Amino acid sequence: MATGPVRDGVPEHGRVPKYYAVKARLLALLPELGEGTPLPPERELAADYGVSRATVRQAISELVLEGRLSAHQGRGTFVAQPKLIHPLDLVSYTEAVRAMGREPGRRLVTSEELTPDGELAESLHIGADEKVIHLERVLLTDGEPTGLESTYLPSRRFPTLLDVFDPTESLYRCLQDDLGVVFAEADEQIETALASPREAQLLGTNPALPMLLLHRVSYDADGAPIERVRTLYRGDRIGFATKLRG
Repeated sequence: MATGPVRDGVPEHGRVPKYYAVKARLLALLPELGEGTPLPPERELAADYGVSRATVRQAISELVLEGRLSAHQGRGTFVAQPKLIHPLDLVSYTEAVRAMGREPGRRLVTSEELTPDGELAESLHIGADEKVIHLERVLLTDGEPTGLESTYLPSRRFPTLLDVFDPTESLYRCLQDDLGVVFAEADEQIETALASPREAQLLGTNPALPMLLLHRVSYDADGAPIERVRTLYRGDRIGFATKLRG
């Protein structure tokens, strides 16, 4: 009987679904197998655990959704790398990924100037007839898509940005080092979401995969907005951490 604070997933009536019992045994098996190791075949696991292949398949599907396993069409299912834990702080994606000993990267999807809608103009403190720079990029970790980022910046404030910025590099580094911008604070909101078909295609994921959606508006020391960012992160590959003080 489980004694932990959440009873290790055991409901009050004490009966555990077969797939959940298999999932618990698989979770105990993963550290023994090690990162990148293929999972034994479904038929072998079903025989070892005395359940149907459908039960094993359900347990594996949940572990894939949670990011504990990684499924590759035609190759099999493997023990996944640990999730990238991104600090909830004013640091760039590049800094966060490198702090985990991983290699960051970006793939440009869109680079354009456009007229903002009323909400976007208000959040950037600009007129409705002013232009904004829109950068949409796929965020990569060790070459794997982990997020889709859309950044909006006032064109009037950053008229040379598209000339000096390399979209495969860190935008924060460019703003700070090349354009002298100082990030002072930000408002950030996090919620769960599902990707649209287009977003799922860009990220190479199933549209049913849970996502983490971040909205951020960053400000300089004078309280003027620098950027508005919408980032959709893969819930199976990204987690977040912060330090709370009383």
